[in-house]
Amino acid sequence: MSITYATIGTNWITDSWILAAQKAGKWKLHAVYSRTQEQAEAFGKKYGCSKYYTSLEQLASDSDLQAVYIASPNSLHYEQAKQILKAKKNVILEKPATSTVKELDELFRIAKEQGVYLIEAYRHIQEANYKLLKKLVQEEKRLGTIYGASFTYASYSSRYNNVLAGEKPNIFSLDFSGGSLVDVGVYPVTFAVALFGLPKTQTYVPFICPTGVDGGGVGILHYDGFGVQINNAKGYQSNAPCEIYGEKGTLTINATTDISTLKHFDPKSKKTEELAGSYKTVEKPNVNMEEEAVEFARILLEKDTKALGELEEISRNVVKVTSDMRRQGGVVYPADRQ
Repeated sequence: MSITYATIGTNWITDSWILAAQKAGKWKLHAVYSRTQEQAEAFGKKYGCSKYYTSLEQLASDSDLQAVYIASPNSLHYEQAKQILKAKKNVILEKPATSTVKELDELFRIAKEQGVYLIEAYRHIQEANYKLLKKLVQEEKRLGTIYGASFTYASYSSRYNNVLAGEKPNIFSLDFSGGSLVDVGVYPVTFAVALFGLPKTQTYVPFICPTGVDGGGVGILHYDGFGVQINNAKGYQSNAPCEIYGEKGTLTINATTDISTLKHFDPKSKKTEELAGSYKTVEKPNVNMEEEAVEFARILLEKDTKALGELEEISRNVVKVTSDMRRQGGVVYPADRQ
């Protein structure tokens, strides 16, 4: 049994999703939506798709559709997802799901009313090695009492060159709900929230681009007895590893996505042990989304409301945290004023 789906968005992340969905074996691409027929056809023909839409109303009314994967500019997520959910279609919504907590709560409410599922596409917390990390920290208590952590996703974006040249790419635009924190910062924030839950408070010190959004910054998530440093950027590069510190040692992870190393340092024996299993890789520019495609299909097909609820809680907590952090830094979207 497979899930018949359509896509909204024709960028590289949608390519990655389609390829991952093909590998997962539980998804069938049915249609492609784009603002122009030419763009929809050019994108869809690569995957043998022959049904194209330039109208969201017509897409939503397609009776053959069971789900829609949405990877449009951030500010469009809310209205597009709302329209699809109201048509009783499941939605896989790229991160960040919405610009505000209010918008996200509304989407989850509509999904429940219509009897369909809304899942935010956080790929990294579905990776096998992330799930292993979570087990080591939460179940096996490998580190004992947690003393702190440092999570990083800081990668210089080629589009930041456009910003410096006086342009305003969508991802660096307030009107499109852009900025570093919501684009790449959500990876380390979600990394922490899925491991430790909702922090008590959070702080954020960004640097602001000429376009008005954050080009990067450093934050702290405040938990009972420890803090988690968040370093994110699209305007500078960091190759620092991620670490979790505890009374029984340190866990060092190569990154917040595509985890390939997971090392435990024992302070008593002074020995380091590699704990990571194998991990999936794909050729650039695409990224590994196969594990999330497999899990999301399982949730939909098995109607696993427990797993759905856990992901919903993570999504809601992440948007609470990031919304507060960016507002502290003066990054305010049009949606914040609604």
